[in-house]
Amino acid sequence: MHRAVDSGSDTGLNIAAWARDALGSMNDVPGVCRVGLALAEGGGRRLRFTASERASDAGVEWCHVDAYDDVPLNTAVRTGKPVLGALDDLDERYAGFVERQRGTSTVALAAIPIVTTGQTLGGYVLFFDHPQTFDPGHLLELARVGGDLGAALRRAEQGDARPHVAPADELVPANAVVAVHDVPPDPAAVAQARRFLRHTLRDWGVDEETTDTAVLCLSELVTNAVIHTHADCVVRVLLEQGILTTTVRDTGTPDAASVEQFDDPLRVHGRGLQLVDALATRWGSELDTAGTTVWFVLEP
Repeated sequence: MHRAVDSGSDTGLNIAAWARDALGSMNDVPGVCRVGLALAEGGGRRLRFTASERASDAGVEWCHVDAYDDVPLNTAVRTGKPVLGALDDLDERYAGFVERQRGTSTVALAAIPIVTTGQTLGGYVLFFDHPQTFDPGHLLELARVGGDLGAALRRAEQGDARPHVAPADELVPANAVVAVHDVPPDPAAVAQARRFLRHTLRDWGVDEETTDTAVLCLSELVTNAVIHTHADCVVRVLLEQGILTTTVRDTGTPDAASVEQFDDPLRVHGRGLQLVDALATRWGSELDTAGTTVWFVLEP
């Protein structure tokens, strides 16, 4: 299901410029007849989507889509793995999506994650109007583009002027339960955040193994937020149809870098995020001028 998003200031001027540049450059690739972009939001449960026909000099028109919609781009964002092939090859897995492409010029597509520092921030999809081999060299180039887009997107996010919605004001999906906990800028508060989450999940009937994993991941994220920003943060946990989404929103500046890059295995907090990366179904972060939101998802 699509929901329109205003293309004005709430989408962020820097993000809009990034999207226009990305769509324009990829639309010029030989054989590409359409380009789409998706950015993970809301703890990874929704995607902000736009496409080449939605961009103009006046701005970029976005819409929100459910991250669990069964289409190639959403799968690439959720799993962090590319989805590509001729339409006939994708028909069995994505029958509804492929049927909607019939009658258009599209004969093949490539949906590729947009990544940086080990995180999947979103994805891009290229629609081709002639057959593709997708040989190893082509796949390597598609992945490189995803990495370049991720690095540029992170820089754009740091100057994004979108107003942030406080965790307590986030919309709660139907048939979901949510709990929010404020964490003061004190290392001792990490233990309180762990107890909050454990008690909450116990009350919700979440199994012990999932609870232990969630508490361990949360401990790493809250520790990062407290140590690197020296500011308070807010924990929000949401359970919907067995899927657990936990977010940590700090109020530090983006330069405080509560999201450590984990390319150096000797960095303690880098190892902490490596742990989250290994244990969570997926995780990610969203930066803006008001702070950082880091989230992880655990699925059955």
